[in-house]
Parts: sequence; C-alpha cells; structure tokens
Amino acid sequence: MRQFNAGYDYFDGMNAEEIFEAQSPLHGWASTTRAFRPDAGVDQAPRWADFSDPLEAISARARAHVRERRQNMRSNASRFTPAEERAMGALGLDMDADRTNLRRRYTELVRRFHPDHNGGDRSHEGRLQQVVDAYQLLRKATAFA
Repeated sequence: MRQFNAGYDYFDGMNAEEIFEAQSPLHGWASTTRAFRPDAGVDQAPRWADFSDPLEAISARARAHVRERRQNMRSNASRFTPAEERAMGALGLDMDADRTNLRRRYTELVRRFHPDHNGGDRSHEGRLQQVVDAYQLLRKATAFA
C-alpha cells in the first residue's frame, strides 16, 4: 500500500492552470449532483427539484414513511402483544393511546401511588410496582415507536 501511495500523483498529466483549479476550495461545487438535478427523482417521489430546501424533501419522505407504518399497524388486528395489552390495562389506557398519553398516564399514576406524594403511605407499593413494570414494557414497545 505504501509503495502504491508513493507512486500515486493526482496531478499527473495536468497543466499549471488545471492544478491551481483542482486545489481551489470551490473545486467541484460548480457541477450539480445527480440528486439535486431538476430531473432527479422522476421515477420516485418526492422530486428534489420540487423543494426549495432539501430538508423539506427529507422531512416529506419521513412523514410518508411514518404515515405508511401507522396504516400498516392499523391494518393489523392488534398492534400489541398479549403482555403489552395487559400492561395497557394496568395503566388504564385504551388501545389507541399514543406515546404522549402513555407518558402522561404513567406520571399521573406514579404521583398517585408513590409514598413521597401521599404522606408516606406505603400501602400502594404493589400497585406502584405494577405501574412501573407496565411502563417499562410499553415504552420499548414497537407500537409506540
């Protein structure tokens, strides 16, 4: 490898003007890359030329992907495993709850059952442990991804 690198000369065969141009920080920026040409993405959506900002195109593609995933989840009879369904029941959530509802309900139940929030009453520790276990299972569930 070292021998190959020692014999390699990028500028071999270039004249002084071509070498100067190749060493410029702007070298290569004058050409349009394939992804940003006006005719890019003709066979697939979205077309890059339809967006003023490339991040808008990426965002649109990501939203379409999320929308497709949600439709696939809805088409399945149940998006939860049996254990996840039991955990949803332990938290008192409907099967159509989203990640925000999950977090909100978990916070509400922890405040209700935690001894620090109810005057040191430890009689609800078992219920608190059920809530924590249910949340730990559901926060990793693919249904809430």
